[in-house]
Parts: sequence; structure tokens; C-alpha cells
Amino acid sequence: MTSNSPPSAQALQQVLQQAEQIILGKRRELRLALACLLARGHLLIEDLPGLGKTTLAHTLARLLGLQFSRIQFTSDLLPADILGLSIYERDSGRFRFMPGPVFAQVLLADEINRATPKTQSALLEAMEEKQVTTEGETRPLPEPFFVIATQNPSHQIGTFPLPESQLDRFLLRIQLGYPDRASERALLAAGDQRRQLDALQPCLAPEALPLHQRAAEQVFVAPALLDYVQSLLEATRASPQFYHGLSPRAGLGLLAVARAWAYLEGRAAVLPDDIQTVLPGVACHRLHSREGEAHARPEDVHALIRTVPIP
Repeated sequence: MTSNSPPSAQALQQVLQQAEQIILGKRRELRLALACLLARGHLLIEDLPGLGKTTLAHTLARLLGLQFSRIQFTSDLLPADILGLSIYERDSGRFRFMPGPVFAQVLLADEINRATPKTQSALLEAMEEKQVTTEGETRPLPEPFFVIATQNPSHQIGTFPLPESQLDRFLLRIQLGYPDRASERALLAAGDQRRQLDALQPCLAPEALPLHQRAAEQVFVAPALLDYVQSLLEATRASPQFYHGLSPRAGLGLLAVARAWAYLEGRAAVLPDDIQTVLPGVACHRLHSREGEAHARPEDVHALIRTVPIP
């Protein structure tokens, strides 16, 4: 594919098909993850250990032909371990900056909530502005730049809750959950799927993903659907179930993911179903429930969806 040729969503279908050979029985979650990257967003995967969170991040990075870096977050991790630091070279008498693992196109922040809030906050500027400032100098990050973070449930020992400002940087949060019986049987028969990662070949050329991102941004959203999105945002703010509602930035993110979802479906316009499908992933980690849950559950968002008429 050249930089002037129009992108074909068929290549992305190949990405999904290959990914489904590694992450068994999770087609919807894989489509949401890919839609998040198409929408230029960062992805948070929250679930119990051993359900394929890290493998999913490895798989997408390899299939999309992107440079990959991984950080294992621990309680003793320091911001410099993420961003990099300057080292004095005695021969030249100068300091030389050694880039940290954040200087990659896909950064896997593995078990991000095992690090302290101070270390977590080292990613804020990178996720928001695609740059990092260290030792008084601002350095741009590679393009594209994505953070795919995995998070263990907050009730597990040794976890720190992500600050609200950090959570809001993630466009989408998904959960994988246990596989269905047939998929788990296939997994048990085949063995550890991670062994297949080394054999995966990229489905996209390095310059192809930005073309797909721009094409997804051109997917049409009718004025009536903009009204619908605004009504959904207002419903979260008026609902007594939540402490506060969704922000305008969340609304922009919702539209971006809905466009990307429609693009993956091969359509040139967004449907109400697209908005309803991606809304829980955009909203749940941004909404605080008054009913004892730290964050809203998907069923809470689905119940709210039923209260807002479709135009």
C-alpha cells in the first residue's frame, strides 16, 4: 500500500482474523480494542491474571506492524524507568539522554495499578500530548503512539487505584472475562497461545495505520445522532445513580470510537447501534456509581441507554 492509495478495511479484517487465532472466543473485545487504536485512543484492559490481557497487546502490536515496548509495573518502579534519564559520559564530558521504554509506538503498561500514583502520573503527558518532558527538555514520541495498559481488579493485594486524571486518558476500557466452553476446550488442546506470537507476520505496512485512522475519521455522523450523543451525555449527568456525568471530552471519544466501529463494519455512516455498542467501554471507567461500586457496570450503562430515545 502506498501513501496515496485509499485504505481498504479488508486489511483490518485480516488483522482481526489473525488475532482471533491467538485470543480465542473474544471477537467483540478484539474489535473494540482495534476500534480504540483506530480512534487514536489508549486502551485499558482490566481483568484477572491469566485471561490473555498481555497476549492481546502483543498480538495487536505485531499484526499492525508497530514498534513494541513493555514495562512491568511494580511498586518500586520510578518515573525515570519509564521516561529515561541522562547519563554522564566521561569521554565526551557530556550528558547523553537514554530514552526510556515510553519511546515506542505501542507501550504495554503491564499491571499498571501495581505502581504508585507518582509513577503512574509519569504517563499523563505522554498519553495526552504524545510527548514527554524530562530534565527541562520536551521530546516528541513516535507516531503513532498508543498505550495499552493492563490492570488487575482493585480488590487484589498490592494494587493502587488509578487517579481519575489517569483513567480519563484511556479512551476505552474492556474486560476479557473467562472464555466460553468451546474456546477454552480449544485452548486446552492447543496449549499456550503465546507460543504462536513469534510466527505472526504484520498484516499492515508501517504507513498503513495512519491512512486507516484518517479514513475512520471521515465516517459520517448525522446531526440527529449528534443530538443522540448529547442526550446520552446529559442523561449521565442527570442520573441519580452516578456522582457525576460524562464530560464533553468523553462525548468526543464516544464519537471517535463509534466512527471506528462503523469503519470496521464496512459502513460510511454511524448507526445508533454503533454508539450503543461502544458506550459502555467509553463510559464505565468514567462514571462513579452511588450504589457501592467504584465504577459503573456495563449493565448500569445499558439501563441508561434504554431511557434515552433513539432519534
